[in-house]
Amino acid sequence: MATTRRLTQHHIAKLAGVSQATVSLVLNGADPALVRIPAETRDRVQKIIRDTGYVPDPIARRMANGSNRILGVFTYEPAFPSAHADFFLPFLFGIEEEAQARGYDLLLLTGAGQEAQRKIFAEESRLRIADGCIVLGKNFDRDELAQLIAGDYPFVAIGRREDAGGPVPFVGGDYATATGALVRQARELGHRRLAYLGPIGPAESTADRWQGFTAALGTDLNLVLQLEDLPAADGDLLDALLASGATAAFCVELADAVRLERAAQARGLGLPADLSLLALGSHIRTEGSGTRFASFAIPREEMGRQATAMLVRRVEGRSAQTPQQVLLPCEPIRGETLGPAPR
Repeated sequence: MATTRRLTQHHIAKLAGVSQATVSLVLNGADPALVRIPAETRDRVQKIIRDTGYVPDPIARRMANGSNRILGVFTYEPAFPSAHADFFLPFLFGIEEEAQARGYDLLLLTGAGQEAQRKIFAEESRLRIADGCIVLGKNFDRDELAQLIAGDYPFVAIGRREDAGGPVPFVGGDYATATGALVRQARELGHRRLAYLGPIGPAESTADRWQGFTAALGTDLNLVLQLEDLPAADGDLLDALLASGATAAFCVELADAVRLERAAQARGLGLPADLSLLALGSHIRTEGSGTRFASFAIPREEMGRQATAMLVRRVEGRSAQTPQQVLLPCEPIRGETLGPAPR
């Protein structure tokens, strides 16, 4: 009874001489309903399904059960270009692993129809195909966060987020504590004149690093240089650092630590003998440098796993009414670039 037609439940019902509702009950295997269907009828429907090779539409079948078992993943920046790979891929590994373990598929949402900045609520958004969504990116649209909070659509952010008309459910890294721990390591090694290179906001991830740094300064450490807009030339950046008298520089971006390392080597300066460099967060790529910088490990894969688990609980109605907010510890990396302060 093989056929090349696109079969539907209507066709199966017609061949079996039963209603489409009966076919649906047999396919979905709902025990309380199946007991009302004679065994001979069930066998006939199942035989026709086998003979025709009919495969039910998975989306329609899941919709009948009130769930697609699909989780959306939305990123405010493209996830796969090489420039962003070290940022996004570990999160995606953790998300995929946890989704598979819990029996969910993933749908990557790109904010269709937006040529400039991506939007969750684009005109052609297919957000509702997914049962819920994980949102990640370096910078979030706060108006869209507020819209998510005000609605009934389950979502979880990766990274700490300030309230947006209400508390935002998130799984993030505890960058403030980790940054403070690096400052205390520098203090123990005799550093008293510190530099902070990179932005201090407005994104929560950068604001947390700055807060952790300033809170750890105390009364015996001096911030002698703080630059948000860094010189484009490596040599100019090193000149500004050396002129300040800083013995340890805290770089928000690993790329800036690598720039300083390159400029210092060109001047015959050694790390950490002449200057200590610290990067506020580990990255996969080292921009051509094989140096292991003093830093801290961001648990990106675990953040992805826990965010996915939290989202599944919210989708399945098993989470508390108050949104969960979780910060995971960032383990210190001693590295090769933090040493005793020069005499």
